Formats: sequence, structure tokens, C-alpha cells
Amino acid sequence: MDQRETMVTETDRQHLQRCVALAEEALKAGDEPFGSVLVSGDGDDVLVEDHNHVAGGDATQHPEFFIARWAAKNLTPEERSLATVYTSGEHCPMCAAAHGWVGLGRIVYASSSEQLVEWLEELGVAPPRVRPLSIREVVPDAVVEGPVPEFAERIRHLHRRLHGA
Repeated sequence: MDQRETMVTETDRQHLQRCVALAEEALKAGDEPFGSVLVSGDGDDVLVEDHNHVAGGDATQHPEFFIARWAAKNLTPEERSLATVYTSGEHCPMCAAAHGWVGLGRIVYASSSEQLVEWLEELGVAPPRVRPLSIREVVPDAVVEGPVPEFAERIRHLHRRLHGA
């Protein structure tokens, strides 16, 4: 498991708390528990937030992908580069690529793709159809912080609930 130290602030923790709440909302709505928030470069303004919407059959309806598209449409390249994406789970390759292509800044995630794979394996759930690469494998120069243990365990619990454990 990824045990790397993270450099998260109290402000980061507040935004991750919102991501966990969004993941809980997604689960209550019958969806997979993922939630994300885009915050301005100064760290004060939440610009947009979303949770997973894949239960309807469109597997591309991830919150990180939505955020990348929203940012490309609504922010200048400089504003995007200064913004931070907070998310309950590390970006999948699709979302990491979208993040990189639109030039978003720092990423802070609560739980890693590596952790998710381990949790699914423990629960007897098949691995995702798309190989779970780390963000840095997709966007090598990405500024990334995570996982954050105090939130990762909460995300693990949501996945256990999703799969009836």
C-alpha cells in the first residue's frame, strides 16, 4: 500500500472532508462513492464540485472528468494552473489525462488507486476494466498529494457499503 507522507494543510483537509461528503451523497443516490471539488488558486473559493454519475450507464461520468471540462470552459489557462482539485479517490487514467490536457494544477486525493484495487480484491470484486494507473504514470509532472490516511479509511468504508460488506 502507498504509505508516502503527504504535505496536506488544514485547508486541504477541509476540502477533502467535502469530497468525502460528496462520495457519501453519490452512494446514497445509488452510485459509486467518489466526489471531487475544484478550488481557486488562493484556496478560498470552491469553483465547482461534483460526484460520480456512472450508475446511469455512462462510465465516463466521473467528477474529475466533469471538473476538467468545466475548468476548460470557464477558467483561463493561468487560473487552471493555479487551481487545486480535491478528490475522494485518485484519478483514473481518463480523468488524469483530462486533468493534464486542460492544465489543471495540484491534485490532493484521500485514497489511492492502489488502495482501491486492494479493497476490491478483499471484497471479492473484479478489478476495474481500465488499468488503475497512478496519476503520475499518466501526467508525469503533476503535483500530487495523497493518500491521506484519516480520509482513506472513510472511503474504504464507503466502498465496503457499496459492495454489501
